[in-house]
Amino acid sequence: MAKSGKAAPEALMVTASLVTDCGCVRQVNEDCCQVVMPSDPAVLNQRGVLVVVADGMGGYLAGEVASRIAVETVARTYYASDHDPPAALAAAFHKANGTIYGFSVSREELIGMGTTCTALAIQRGVAHSAHVGDSRLYLIRSNSIYQLTEDHSVVKELVKQGALSPEAARNHADRHLILRALGCRSTVEVATWDQPLPVRPGDSFVLCSDGLHNAVSDEEIRVAVESQEAPAACEALVAVARERGGHDNITVAIARVED
Repeated sequence: MAKSGKAAPEALMVTASLVTDCGCVRQVNEDCCQVVMPSDPAVLNQRGVLVVVADGMGGYLAGEVASRIAVETVARTYYASDHDPPAALAAAFHKANGTIYGFSVSREELIGMGTTCTALAIQRGVAHSAHVGDSRLYLIRSNSIYQLTEDHSVVKELVKQGALSPEAARNHADRHLILRALGCRSTVEVATWDQPLPVRPGDSFVLCSDGLHNAVSDEEIRVAVESQEAPAACEALVAVARERGGHDNITVAIARVED
């Protein structure tokens, strides 16, 4: 599935594209992704453009349910909120967590389901983010790539403790084990930024599930995004992940800031 769109909050134009793919092994795509570009200028000014990526987990079809609930709930709650964007994003994540958890404990086939979730809002020349799990948000600026989220995973904790090198972490057997997800417990700790990030014309933001970043290096992501238009870059990155086995579902979204 591929989608593209554009919107102009204030003096900046934001364009966005996304592709989500089942990969080469899985029978069901448990990833979910959405780009929201309000057509109402007032809503666009107050809330901006929103991009959300979620990677579900659980029993048969449960992960697909969890990721879809997360994306739909975060988007709906964020745009309905009266709070400022950072608080609105955090509240939307907590709402999604409660909704997913409620379903998981009320239906036997959904017990234990959960999902990662990473969201980016670009509004009035600044960016805001909320994050749970090991999907990622990157910023590509001035020929450099920066990871703006921290994986809530077992191997990331081992790296932080000095017990594992970043290189060894990429291929570690436990790299898929995450420590934090939406819907697994009645409450969740949501990672947000203390301050908004001022955006510049030429900035590109990349949101992706681990099906992409486990198969494609940060530098390869940077080169693909800087050398192609966003829709082509999304398709190219998914193609590389598939060529390397496509062992997981693959999702990538690119949001670009222009004059």
